[in-house]
Amino acid sequence: MTNLRHRIATDTRYTFMGLPASIASFGLVVAGVAAGLGGAVAVVGLPVLAGTAVLARGFAESERESLADVLRRPVGRPEYAGPPADAGRWRRTLNPLAGPQAWLDLLHAVVALPFAVVAFVITTVWWAGAVAGLTFPLYGWIIAGIPGVDGGLPQLLGLGTGTATFVMFNTAVGALFALTLAPAVRTAALLRAVPAQLLLARPVAESPYDPHVYGAAQPAFRAAARL
Repeated sequence: MTNLRHRIATDTRYTFMGLPASIASFGLVVAGVAAGLGGAVAVVGLPVLAGTAVLARGFAESERESLADVLRRPVGRPEYAGPPADAGRWRRTLNPLAGPQAWLDLLHAVVALPFAVVAFVITTVWWAGAVAGLTFPLYGWIIAGIPGVDGGLPQLLGLGTGTATFVMFNTAVGALFALTLAPAVRTAALLRAVPAQLLLARPVAESPYDPHVYGAAQPAFRAAARL
C-alpha cells in the first residue's frame, strides 16, 4: 500500500508540475528562437540562440531527473559537445548550439507542451472525480435539495429520483474514479514522458550504474532501483 501511495504521488506530482514547467519552457524557448532567428542575419541573433539553447538544456536536465523517478530506472544523459581547447571567445559563445542534442533540447521544449496539457487534464479529472465523489455524502443532499435540480443521471438511467439514490449514485461514481486513480495517473505520467524518452534520454549503459553516465547520481539511482 505504501508503494502504491508513493507511485500515485510521484505520477501526480510529475503531471501537475509538468504543465507549468512546459508552459515556461515553451514560452521562453519559442521567444528565444524567434528573436535569435530574427537577428541571425545581423549576427547578433546567434548569441541569443546560444543562450536559448543553454536555457533549453537546463529544462532538459530537470526533465531527465523527474523522468528517472517516474520510470523507476536510471535515465542516460546524452553527451553535449564541448568547445575545442583552442576555441576563441566567439566559438565558445556559440558552442551551446554545437551537436544534435542541443537542437533536440529545443525541440522538446516545443513539442512537450501538448503532452503535458493532456496528462494534466487526465490527472485533474480523476483526482477531482475521486475526491468529489467520495465526499459527496457530505454535501450531495444539499445539491439534491436545490430547486430545479432533478434526479440527474440516475433518473435518466431509470434508477430513481430520490435524494438517497442521487447521493449513492454519485458516491459510487467517485469510488470508481478512486479505484482507477492509480492506472489513470500512471497512464498520464507515461504519456507526458514520451517526448522526453524520445528526445532527451540516451540508451542506458550495459552497467546500470556506470559512473561515466550517471556521475554523482549513481547512489540515488541505485536506491530507486530497489523500490
